[in-house]
Amino acid sequence: MTKVLVVDDDPDFVEIVSMVLRKEGYEIESAASGDEALKKMRASPPDILLLDVMMSTVLDGVNVSFAIAEDPQLKNVPIVMISSIPDSAHAEEFPTDEYVPISAWITKPVQPQELVKTVKRLVG
Repeated sequence: MTKVLVVDDDPDFVEIVSMVLRKEGYEIESAASGDEALKKMRASPPDILLLDVMMSTVLDGVNVSFAIAEDPQLKNVPIVMISSIPDSAHAEEFPTDEYVPISAWITKPVQPQELVKTVKRLVG
C-alpha cells in the first residue's frame, strides 16, 4: 500500500486530506511540524509527502524540502507543497526566485480531485 505523509499544523486540514486519500486506498501518516516529519521520514520513508509551507515558521515547509533533498535516503520521495501563501500576507516572504526542491504545488483550499490526481501522477 502506498504511504502518504501529510505534514500540516492544522488538524482539520490533515483530517480532510486523510479522508480523501484513504478513500482512494492510500495509507496515511501525519506530522504537525517539519521536525516531526523529518523524524518520521528517517524512521520509515513514505512514498510521497504532502507538505504545508507555513507551520512553526513561515518557511518551515521550504526548509524541510531542502533537508529532504540533501538526505540520500529521502531525496527521491516526491514532495507536494501545499499552501495558501499566494493569498496570504506572507506571500512576499516566499522565495519565488529560488529553486525549491518539490515535485508539485497545490494551493489551499485543496480541491479533492486535484489532490488525488496529483498524488496518482507522482506515485500511482
